[in-house]
Amino acid sequence: MYIKISRFVGIFLFAAAIWGHPALIAAGLPQATQASAQYGDCEASPVGDAIVTASIGDASTLIPILASDSSSAEICGLVYNGLIRYDKDLNLEGELAESWEIKDEGLVIIFHLRKGVKWHDGEPFTARDVEFTYLKLIDPNVKTPYSGDFERVKSLEVLDDHTVKVTYKEPFSPGLSSWGMGIMPRHLLEKEDLGSTKYSRNPVGTGPYRFKEWKTGEKIVLTSNPDYYEGRPFINRYIYRIIPDQATTFLELQTQGVDQIGLTPLQYSRQTDTPFFRKNYRKYRYPSFGYTYMGLNLRDAKFSDARVRLALDHAIDKDEIITGVLLGLGRISTGPFPPESWACNKDIKPVPYDPAKAKELLKEAGWEDHDGDGILDKNGQKFRFTIMTNQGNDPRKTASEIIQRRLKDVGIEAEVRIIEWATFLSEFIDKGKFEAVIMGWSLSRDPDCYDIWHSSKTRPGEFNFIGYKNEEVDRLLLEGRREYSQEKRREIYNRINRLIFDDHPYIFLFVPDALPIVHGRFKGIVPAPAGIGYNFIKWYVPKEEQRYTRW
Repeated sequence: MYIKISRFVGIFLFAAAIWGHPALIAAGLPQATQASAQYGDCEASPVGDAIVTASIGDASTLIPILASDSSSAEICGLVYNGLIRYDKDLNLEGELAESWEIKDEGLVIIFHLRKGVKWHDGEPFTARDVEFTYLKLIDPNVKTPYSGDFERVKSLEVLDDHTVKVTYKEPFSPGLSSWGMGIMPRHLLEKEDLGSTKYSRNPVGTGPYRFKEWKTGEKIVLTSNPDYYEGRPFINRYIYRIIPDQATTFLELQTQGVDQIGLTPLQYSRQTDTPFFRKNYRKYRYPSFGYTYMGLNLRDAKFSDARVRLALDHAIDKDEIITGVLLGLGRISTGPFPPESWACNKDIKPVPYDPAKAKELLKEAGWEDHDGDGILDKNGQKFRFTIMTNQGNDPRKTASEIIQRRLKDVGIEAEVRIIEWATFLSEFIDKGKFEAVIMGWSLSRDPDCYDIWHSSKTRPGEFNFIGYKNEEVDRLLLEGRREYSQEKRREIYNRINRLIFDDHPYIFLFVPDALPIVHGRFKGIVPAPAGIGYNFIKWYVPKEEQRYTRW
């Protein structure tokens, strides 16, 4: 499971499946790309049944501008809407905004909002809700990791109940896409502290699903919204079960206790290659739009020397991880942009596995085995550190163990510590209490990565939790935001890619393939560049195959 960074909280659906690629592979019978001839995507599709999905971690908050972990973002994506979203082909389209005008060379966006949209409590959605959400995003007392996008706004004017004018201080190329942020209800939250409000566990949105219940550490339940502006979702209930252990989750899949999960490479390649799974499930494979990395706490003196960070990169055999952990279902990462991104610098090659070079660099940095115990030391300090990652993610755990062995080969002693997801985020990541972590990012299609890499985004709860600082990167991140030409932006982000890669604040490990599996009774699933979840409200189960009929 990934912490998510995206301006499209409204399109989060399945952690492993939402970001897609044109090169899709569907496996299993029957073919998932074929909708029922009887129903297709038409209004005649039967309403009913429930979908049960599973997550290794619980949500932390259901306030969209505070939702930075994948579990929270997935639920928020079903409860709330943004002004815009990506369509199945990854083009921007209106959501709560029916249309928009871009004026004054991109400095002004006028949004024309949909009429007749209602909050789940029946109150009308208006431009004042957009204004309220914006004001909370720029409020210094609100600890949102998404403020950077909205600090570029000079003013937001409510022209009438269904028209909003946004004026930027300077050209801001991600401006339109930033309004995929989930819009919050002013009438309920205006006088509330967003960090402690009851609505963080009892949300009210405009989205396709309404909140039903949340049993901490057990499940979150949503029900279909009969008043949704695009029509009532065909699946009546969405049940999000919290199952911290991947082995237990897979057992639930085998007994059909869950309907959809993201598979591990082992599960995809071997454990689901059976008559039972081929008959009852459909599985998919496509490159994820994200990457997994080992992040180094740059506030720690051990990692302040760039030679040490490069040595760590040389000491880790990424091919071994791709083969042994991913079973070939992924690729080596070369920086903050996945290979499918137009911003990725194709000239960058992975740091080769070279333990001899690693030892040489460590020696240059003053780390040698002075006492002959096999562990490098400097000024009386042994080179030891702890690698943390989250519970319930077997590939990360196995990757950590491989890295541990390879570091030992060059004289570094690493301990691997596995921590429950919510605790991992709240007690260690947000508070900066770690030395090294193995985590992942799932990214927006726009390459703007200001919130991850800019030196101003290091406060608790923000995304630059490793404390990365590079003045040229800071300057280029701002420059990339001011430029509209994709070719010029490509040059900027290629340079950012090179600078970050050469600094080695992360050891970039791999880009995993997304490997979702869905029970075969669900029809209407049509893979597209956006993955499989983009049309979730049109998924359905024929009446004769519906399993959950009592509510």
